Amino acid sequence: MLFAILLIVLIGALAYWRAPILVWTIGFAAWLAALEFGAGVAVSPIVWGVFAVIAAVLNLSPLRRAVFTGPVFGVFKKITPAMSQTEQEAINAGTVWWDRDLFSGKPDWHKLLSFPDPKLTPEEQAFLDGPTEELCKLVDDWKITHEEMDLPEEVWNFIKGNGFLGMIIKKKYGGVEFSNYAHAKVVTKIATRGGSAAVTVMVPNSLGPGELLQHYGTEAQKDYYLPRLAKGLEIPCFALTSPSAGSDAGAIPDYGYVCRGSYTDPRSGERHENVLGVRISWEKRWITLAPVATILGLAFKMYDPDHLLGDKEDIGITCALVPTEHEGVQIGRRHFPGGAAFMNGPTWGKEVFIPLEWIIGGKEYAGQGWRMLVECLSVGRCISLPAMSVASGKVATYTTGAYARIRDQFGLPIGKFEGVDEAMARIGGYTYQMEAAQDLALTGLDIGEKPSVLSAVIKYHNTERMRKTLNDAMDIHGGRAVVLGPRNYLARAYQAIPIAITVEGANILTRSMIIYGQGAIRCHPFVLREMKAAMANDAKEFDDAITGHIGFVISNVFRSLWLGLSGAKFAAAPRGGETARYYKQITRFSSAFALLSDMAMFSLGGSLKFREKLSARLGDMLSNLYIATACLKRFERDGAPKEDLAVLQWAVETSLHDIQIAMDGFLANLPNRTLAVVLRKVIFPWGQALKAPSDRIGTQVARSLMQPGGTRDRLTRGMFVSQDEQDPIGVLNPALHAVLETEPVEQKLRKLTREGKLSALTNADRLAEALGGGQISQTEFDAVTRARKLKRDVIMVDDFDKGMRHHDEALLQRHVF
Repeated sequence: MLFAILLIVLIGALAYWRAPILVWTIGFAAWLAALEFGAGVAVSPIVWGVFAVIAAVLNLSPLRRAVFTGPVFGVFKKITPAMSQTEQEAINAGTVWWDRDLFSGKPDWHKLLSFPDPKLTPEEQAFLDGPTEELCKLVDDWKITHEEMDLPEEVWNFIKGNGFLGMIIKKKYGGVEFSNYAHAKVVTKIATRGGSAAVTVMVPNSLGPGELLQHYGTEAQKDYYLPRLAKGLEIPCFALTSPSAGSDAGAIPDYGYVCRGSYTDPRSGERHENVLGVRISWEKRWITLAPVATILGLAFKMYDPDHLLGDKEDIGITCALVPTEHEGVQIGRRHFPGGAAFMNGPTWGKEVFIPLEWIIGGKEYAGQGWRMLVECLSVGRCISLPAMSVASGKVATYTTGAYARIRDQFGLPIGKFEGVDEAMARIGGYTYQMEAAQDLALTGLDIGEKPSVLSAVIKYHNTERMRKTLNDAMDIHGGRAVVLGPRNYLARAYQAIPIAITVEGANILTRSMIIYGQGAIRCHPFVLREMKAAMANDAKEFDDAITGHIGFVISNVFRSLWLGLSGAKFAAAPRGGETARYYKQITRFSSAFALLSDMAMFSLGGSLKFREKLSARLGDMLSNLYIATACLKRFERDGAPKEDLAVLQWAVETSLHDIQIAMDGFLANLPNRTLAVVLRKVIFPWGQALKAPSDRIGTQVARSLMQPGGTRDRLTRGMFVSQDEQDPIGVLNPALHAVLETEPVEQKLRKLTREGKLSALTNADRLAEALGGGQISQTEFDAVTRARKLKRDVIMVDDFDKGMRHHDEALLQRHVF
């Protein structure tokens, strides 16, 4: 019995610590020897012989390939689904980073905590405090979105003249060459003032001509266009999406065929005859900045039917730069996306001839367009929409926290009602998650990574959390947020939610196909190696990969079972105290996720890519592992402030609970029911023990939003707040402070009224009566009068004439009571 127990412990220990095959061999040999010589149990020579044969097969790679992995390799090559060139380029795009650790089942916590904290240089900080602050002061979002439907000329000129369009362009070309972190913080700050202005700045610095030129452009293209783009002399747009090809961007119908032709260069006015080029036809929709663009980045499928460039007829997707003044380019009309006023519209052209030198990178890059796009996508997708989402979270936190404390009903601030309190906890917790998730990804970008999987994670989850956060903020504000007008700081962002949900990879597709579909291959320690070995017919590499993969699965079975049985209490954690248990639970769920992932691929094979609901749940597991670790990294970066502990707990416990829900849903729907039952017993031996954040924690988060303090300041840092009390956001902080400071006086007035010592009908008259009766001082009277005025300013909504053309500018001076 003792030796049987020792055998179980030996197997568990070797598997848990992922011992190599040789160590397993030595361990079993030692156990057999101890059994025979220590316990006096005769071990048959046959047993020793079988052990020796198995040990030889496992440890001698030529023999292992001949007996075991070779036959498996033959089967694997037959059942592995073919991968198109488009899929290969998407899989190979970008890099894997911290996401590989999360897929490993054994995250390296010291690696996470050693990542550098993102910081602004003095130049970047000065840009945020100077030009960005000034731009925010110029932006009147109501005027932009309701009256002019465009940025005013003054704002356009300020953006062009102060380097906002050249944040990603190198200094040698006239750009400001900011870090990705600084770029994101500039977009975030502008977005807290107005979405249309933020998008106008964001798009030229995201995936488009500037980014593509810097990576792939010819020297002549860089020297001409990049300085002009940096100075705003050229306004770029990039046209990929067409009416019939949205999420399936690789299926664009736009085409061009190689031929000889003539054209007039609109930049120089020179006429060129009988040159080699491409005649392109295209119809694109939903192209941001297209109506005002001067240079059109154009993606199309290129063909060479007459073999003017070589033997290949189907060249592939190609990207070109076409001046919008070029003959045949149709551009200038607008769409009206979600009530926003940024420039967005269609472009089209039929049989438009361009020379080969207008292809980005020249003719050598013909057919390389898809690779160029997917390689650059991971950068822009980490920055633009996640930054807009963070901005929405900050505005919702800042405004809703103050409003819920200032606004009262039934004699209480509305934020103290538990229904409102619950929604406010979500606002604070999701805002914490969004910024933490983006900041960690930006750290990766700035140390040279291009985390393509994580870019999909934060694009999807940040925009979804933005949706939830704005929904809650709108609910809490009630009628204050329903009425459009200059005083409404939420509704335009709320109206524009579907834009962020849809672009740069529609969220439904991103969740159900991209996050796990790409992550399973890129981040898994062995799957990509096995697939590449199969494609290259490399039996030796496959042997190494499949042997490691089998050990990986065995390890995760034992790790998941032990961590489940023990509640992960004995797992390693880099920190003690309140956060230690979170590191341990993430380790547990990382092992369980790795096991579920392998079992999904084992039981479903190539059909897994079509099981989108299962894939989505696996993606949810990976995403929430990342978000939870990003929150822990943020907490450490902020100095582990005790007052932030509640919001950290809410954020991490929500992610862990979401992982548990995803695992439960996955196991409930895995087609192989026997396997599902076994996996459930391994991963959840005591059932689903993790709970969502408690009501107590939620209330702590909500209260931290409703009062000045470090948590509120850290959640809203980096947003623009006007110092003008006439501004609807600028008035909130003075009103919050005034209401808190005068609360004891207001309580005294209510008590005097209940006791019959004040008998006037209105609040204003009772206040005056208390002053006249000596029950309050003049200082108290003045403070309450100011607090009530500011409170009224906060809750008032706009009204207009019957034609809805002019709002009442004297609204705040109207008083009845």
